[in-house]
Amino acid sequence: MEWASESGAVRRHRIGGERRDGPAATQQPEREALAQEPLADACGGGARTRKRSGEGGGGGASRGAGTGLSEARAALGLALYLLALRALVQLSLRQLVLRGAAVGQQGEFDAHQARDYLEHITSIGPRITGSPENEILTVHYLLEQIKLIEAQSNSLHKISVDVQRPTGSFSIDFLGGFTSYYDNITNVVVKLEPRAGAQHAVLANCHFDSVANSPGASDDAVSCSVMLEVLRVLSTSSEALSHAVIFLFNGAEENVLQASHGFITQHPWASLVRAFINLEAAGVGGKELVFQTGPENPWLVQAYVSAAKHPFASVVAQEVFQSGIIPSDTDFRIYRDFGNIPGIDLAFIENGYIYHTKYDTADRILTDSIQRAGDNILAVLKYLATSDMLASSSKYQHGNMVFFDVLGLFVIAYPSRVGSIINYMVVMAVVLYLGRKLLHPKYKTATYTKDFFCGLGITLISWFTSLVTVLIIAVFISLIGQSLSWYNHFYVSVCLYGTAAVAKIIFIHTLAKRFYYVNASGQYLGEVFFDVSLCVHCGFLTALTYRGLCSAFISAVWVAFPLLTKLCVQKDLKQHGAGGKFIAFYLLGMFIPYLYALYLIWAVFEMFTPILGRSGSEIPPDVVLASILAGCTMILSSYFINFIYLAKSTKRTMLSLTLVCTVTFLLVCSGSFFPYSSNPASPKPKRVFLQHITRTFHDLDGSIVKRDSGVWINGFDYTGMSHVTPHISEINDSIRADCEENAPLCGFPWYLPVHFLIRKNWYLPAPEVSPREPAHFRLVSKEQTPWDSIKLTFEATGPSHMSFYVRTHKGATLSQWSLGNGTPVTSKGGDYFVFYSHGLQASTWHFWIEVQVLEERPEGMVTVAIAAHYFSGEDRSSQLDALREKFPDWTFPSAWVYAH
Repeated sequence: MEWASESGAVRRHRIGGERRDGPAATQQPEREALAQEPLADACGGGARTRKRSGEGGGGGASRGAGTGLSEARAALGLALYLLALRALVQLSLRQLVLRGAAVGQQGEFDAHQARDYLEHITSIGPRITGSPENEILTVHYLLEQIKLIEAQSNSLHKISVDVQRPTGSFSIDFLGGFTSYYDNITNVVVKLEPRAGAQHAVLANCHFDSVANSPGASDDAVSCSVMLEVLRVLSTSSEALSHAVIFLFNGAEENVLQASHGFITQHPWASLVRAFINLEAAGVGGKELVFQTGPENPWLVQAYVSAAKHPFASVVAQEVFQSGIIPSDTDFRIYRDFGNIPGIDLAFIENGYIYHTKYDTADRILTDSIQRAGDNILAVLKYLATSDMLASSSKYQHGNMVFFDVLGLFVIAYPSRVGSIINYMVVMAVVLYLGRKLLHPKYKTATYTKDFFCGLGITLISWFTSLVTVLIIAVFISLIGQSLSWYNHFYVSVCLYGTAAVAKIIFIHTLAKRFYYVNASGQYLGEVFFDVSLCVHCGFLTALTYRGLCSAFISAVWVAFPLLTKLCVQKDLKQHGAGGKFIAFYLLGMFIPYLYALYLIWAVFEMFTPILGRSGSEIPPDVVLASILAGCTMILSSYFINFIYLAKSTKRTMLSLTLVCTVTFLLVCSGSFFPYSSNPASPKPKRVFLQHITRTFHDLDGSIVKRDSGVWINGFDYTGMSHVTPHISEINDSIRADCEENAPLCGFPWYLPVHFLIRKNWYLPAPEVSPREPAHFRLVSKEQTPWDSIKLTFEATGPSHMSFYVRTHKGATLSQWSLGNGTPVTSKGGDYFVFYSHGLQASTWHFWIEVQVLEERPEGMVTVAIAAHYFSGEDRSSQLDALREKFPDWTFPSAWVYAH
């Protein structure tokens, strides 16, 4: 029989392969073809022989190929390889300032001076818009320092200072969409220009306000400190500027970007701005990441590439941030959307666990972090202020840029259209490589095509089952109340979900090796599955490039370098088998893609892990993290799958991974890993919002139908109050808040429209609150318009922060209002949300809405509500303070008073 004779040839081939020498190397092509022929039934059906030569079933041209790769050597080698790359990544991240950079010299940025600014600003305390700390003390300090800088400035330069108090309104689609209104907020604006003046300017932006209960060192006092020092260095420089540099110290960014809107839409200097740099924070310290540029102004990226001394930039971060999956936004959006100005957005991203908490203090920001940020901002601003391109920046608006730094040493940047050409060239190289194999007579006879597509199916199945496995574990962990067990111990997530994902992938391929690819050469199978991984990455490359994503360069790296590596090591593999030399050269060829992948993976987890601790009660964080880990495992394992087929066995590796996963799973289920920490060196607090509120509900006649008071409690993560209840017994599920179905936003005073993210909250009865200056809200007039709509005019007075809500009833629609651009914007859920804030000495807030009524109904046209938030001043609550004191030290309870 033909099949029997082929199988016999394979068995003879393997016996011959066990000899240490002989003509094996010269006969390899013939043996490789013979070794492939029994694989015809791997996917196509028919009889199979299960007689194997050694555990791995591998045959080859030499003893190395015949006996198979040692499992211990392969597993240990790959583990050490990944650990070494991880160590290299960590080393690059810890190197904040490159050696050889001038620090503290004349004409250079001085981080110690910037730190002095930082400590003075944070010593003022929390700086909430509308508070004396923000509007008076901080503004006074900034003006004082600017005056000292002006006195030291070089006669080549002219410094102008303006304190702006804008009033305005706009709508934004952030957090599901809402409208913002501000009155008499504060901007401190400084213009540094040549003595003869300038027609064009580059803007540097920071914000000196902070969230309540946080000193706001990283967000964003350090950026304002850096800008003060940059202003000092530029103003004392003997080098003349070609253009102006405008420094905007804005006092209302935490109020959802209000102050930047006031500047760019109303300030007379705004018309000079041709580009901007925005300094922000999503963490505390570390490196400042360029995570947004443009739009479509590649010259700005080139400016950063040319000037920045310590680059850290990624177009991947830009596309992730702009996708909206990160619940955050910056002033970049305002300058882009309302000013039509291109810019660069930078932010500190490290240690986001303490972002917007009491732990965001000056001492946690390393001096080297300040130095590198200052060096970069100074260099880029100086470059732009002396550039010819700034004056005619609109001429250079053509396409996006692919940009990424290499371990913080330098930045690679090129136009996206060039990137597309490179990507498609790489795709064509893979098509030629695989096409030659799929169409070559030798491979066609040996059914390589069937083996390839069968391998593709097995790989996709292994990835899918790996994802399903970790999701099942994550869902179970969430259901038993042990979510976020890895929040304070990240290694727990790797030991639980990472090991499960790897073990499942190895298990599926081991089954395929044992029961499908019977009597197949391990060397041949290794080649097949390498080609499969190459094809998958090529598919991703094609899809990402087709969609116009600049991040496709990652897939190009993951295709080009492995393909070159394969072509280089293929001859050695055929001659000597999968020995130590092959492993060394193979891993060396994979160095660049795997190093950069780990570099990006660090950034992903550094950004997303803290976010999952403040992403609301509706998103199971374990499911998200398990999915990310499974995805990372699929990527990192893709070019190591061939080692499963080259190795003699995988039993001990699977057993070890399963044991680690099982032990970790049992420890997590038993509650051994507590999610939060109050460790002063590395705190990871649970965030809780407490509001002592008094609610009053009225009917159409203005009569009070319901009035109650209590402490409204919101936990900002998935665990709710389950960890708090053992410490504060009165906070339990018996006081879960009920939704007032007929009231906007369930009748609760949401500070921002995040109700769709936090549906689990608690309402602890408490005495009424009595603010010294209670809010007043009334309907001034109701009139019929000539176009048959009803115009309702309101007026309101109250504290610096208020929220206005509208819900239309059946048969009524909100057609226009005096807010934003005149077109009402709904939030998620269909209600309308207006965020209001003011600085000191604001006037009465007057506004109107127009309601189009299709039919009169007894319940009226609309339901309106207003919430007054008391963040600062003497409006405190003894009951609220007493409750806050009960919270354990691993929590960060942010508390304030609400009334109306």
